[in-house]
Amino acid sequence: MSDAAKFDDTPDFSLMLGGPLYQLFLRLRMAKPPLDLLTRRMIIMPLISWLPLLLMSALGGQVVGGGITVPFLSDLGVHVRFLLALPLLIAAEVIVHQHMRPILGQLLQRGIVPPDARPRFHACVESAMRLRNSILAEVLLIAFVYTAGHQLWKQQLVLHTATWYASVVDGVLLLSPAGYWYAFVSIPIYQFIFLRWYFRLFIWFRFLWQVSRLDLRLIPTHPDRAGGLGILGNTAFMFAPILSAQGAVLSGVMAGRIFFAGQSLQDFTWEIVGLVVVLVVLVHVPLMVFTPHLLRAKREGRREYGALASRYVSEFDQKWIRADPPEREPLVGSADIQSLADLANSFEVVNRMQPVPFGKETIILLVVATALPVLPLMLTMFPLDELIKRLLGILL
Repeated sequence: MSDAAKFDDTPDFSLMLGGPLYQLFLRLRMAKPPLDLLTRRMIIMPLISWLPLLLMSALGGQVVGGGITVPFLSDLGVHVRFLLALPLLIAAEVIVHQHMRPILGQLLQRGIVPPDARPRFHACVESAMRLRNSILAEVLLIAFVYTAGHQLWKQQLVLHTATWYASVVDGVLLLSPAGYWYAFVSIPIYQFIFLRWYFRLFIWFRFLWQVSRLDLRLIPTHPDRAGGLGILGNTAFMFAPILSAQGAVLSGVMAGRIFFAGQSLQDFTWEIVGLVVVLVVLVHVPLMVFTPHLLRAKREGRREYGALASRYVSEFDQKWIRADPPEREPLVGSADIQSLADLANSFEVVNRMQPVPFGKETIILLVVATALPVLPLMLTMFPLDELIKRLLGILL
């Protein structure tokens, strides 16, 4: 079968091209199939959520002052959430879409999904696409945003002081006109996009779990040390913008608490560590469903290549050591020597097979992507010159 024919068998898999929101983007000309007009979406969505807040705060005289503790321009959490995190979440859709189909195509082209398992593989794809297109799922997300999501925002994220969006009178939160747009339009938009992404991650997890139940054909000597599944490790890189967006939101929330509630960066140590650990684990856990396949391939590879090595070295020993060496075959340059070395290398590859289809490089990258937005807050602990000296002292 030619490479072109194999590629034609690749399913049209995308976590992004479907669902009511995607259809709405198409109708409003905020997207063209498949996911063109990204810049338009990255501008319009933040403007809907952020610009009205600026205009209404300006009308109320609360942009830079107004006799309140937190004027609009000083609320870093708002600007980070809608001008940085929200565009990152939108841009991530294109990144994931562009990489997802070729990666799945590799599972077929490498023969990891054998021909007799392909009907079930395509059934897994169709099941994932039906869930992706679910109207009910996104309706439930909207309902959650306006119930539990709204309560969570009021209880955990609202600053209990005079701000551009609300004042607290006798323990009761009184929203300003800008506050109503913030609470019932801006925050729900962000929360919906955020939760929609985690619903997509659930679909991806479910799909990989279904694929892991197929009779996959792994090659223990594959140089990626994952039987050929190393290509799936690249999927972790695709989700880096989502993790960066979450790190940025946490950074914005902490900045508000540090500047206006008297807290310090050290007070959020466990929140920072918890966010990094949870998000990095969340992205990698779906790939661990293949661990049983990898461990089985490693056991079988050790047994099979061990038996092959035993036969070969026995014959090599008999030919070159125990018996008289062949007169017409010089030892120097003999293909037997090269084959012995190749066999040893192959057995070493099998021994070094990993139990997961990803390496420490992806983990490090995602840790950095998540924690990087928090680094500017270190300036609240040390002056910039002192911070640079400390970093140089560590590095040098």
